[in-house]
Amino acid sequence: MSSPPRAETFPANTPAASQIFVTALSQGPLTRLELARRAGLSPAAVTKAVRPLIEAGYLVESADEEARPALGRPASLVRVDGARALFIGIKVTGDEVIGVLTDLCCRVLLARRLPLADRAPRAVLTALAGLTQELLAEADGLGVHVVGAGVAVSGDVDRAEGMVRYSPFLEWREVPLAGLAATTTGLPVTVDNDVRALTVAEQWFGAGVGLSDFAVVTVGAGIGCGLVVHGRVVAGAHGVAGEIGHVTVDPAGPLCHCGNRGCVEAIAGDAAIVDRVRAATGAEVADAAEAAALAHQGVAGAQEAYARAGEAIGRGIATVANLLGPERVIISGEGLAAYDLFAEQIRDSFAAAAFGSAAECDVQTRPLPFEEWARGAAATAIQSYIGSGPHQ
Repeated sequence: MSSPPRAETFPANTPAASQIFVTALSQGPLTRLELARRAGLSPAAVTKAVRPLIEAGYLVESADEEARPALGRPASLVRVDGARALFIGIKVTGDEVIGVLTDLCCRVLLARRLPLADRAPRAVLTALAGLTQELLAEADGLGVHVVGAGVAVSGDVDRAEGMVRYSPFLEWREVPLAGLAATTTGLPVTVDNDVRALTVAEQWFGAGVGLSDFAVVTVGAGIGCGLVVHGRVVAGAHGVAGEIGHVTVDPAGPLCHCGNRGCVEAIAGDAAIVDRVRAATGAEVADAAEAAALAHQGVAGAQEAYARAGEAIGRGIATVANLLGPERVIISGEGLAAYDLFAEQIRDSFAAAAFGSAAECDVQTRPLPFEEWARGAAATAIQSYIGSGPHQ
């Protein structure tokens, strides 16, 4: 049995210290001067902020031999000591829970999966507890304390309250998951929407580092969108923001589970594609993998279903670009396994619907396995721990 986690408070007790740490975490190692420039703070403020962080072992300062000037000492670089603390991240799907153990720099040290026999909250909490115990036991072997956990769930999630308001794939309503999971695991727990969690990971550790405005669009069972505006992940006044999946792109289109017609998700979500392939081909198509296989074999009805999905996704992304003007849109999610079937349509419909300079937005694709979604959950736990979350 693993030892209980140690309660520990992060020493950055001012906004400036938090900002310096996040800058070093996402963009480091950096010299103190460069830290000050990127964080928009004075060198004196940086010196004051880094002292307790170095004393507590969260930051390390060492000479950069490669940057040694012709005369004098080499420049000193400030970096985060990733081994100072560990975190657990868990992604809950309708079929399984995927867990990762990460260091403070959100590097995945190991990953575990457990199948879900039942989607009821009690069954999911049992699986969460089992997975957490496995990961805590592994952490014990590393001799470093786990100081927080993050859980990522699809749907309408109120991170401040730790409440899953509504998760269609789990069929949950008003489940106080953070409190229940904290009681079950003995760790401080952050619960967030899975796409927002993935967006936090991309902002601090991935394709969004250094960008003040970008979007993450996920394609798969649902169509999700995480937004970063002026350097902050947008949660919305009611926990809902960036619902690209429920942007109407065809008012006469198929009925969506949200009650409207022609939403991006009702055309481009996995279930919608499978339904359309079945109707067009008459084939017994079990899931998205079989639908994609038919399209790859050149079956016209299947190819047309993916083409229509790509057009809907492209128009949805264009809506985001027109409204917010992001520097980059990162397309991800399990649906990217079939990306070659609709990439051209996404590009063409985005270009047609994006207005003016919004069309210059850098659209990238990043296929990510579910372990990366779990890593996103760990990123939210890191964010909460260092006091730089959206509600801190």
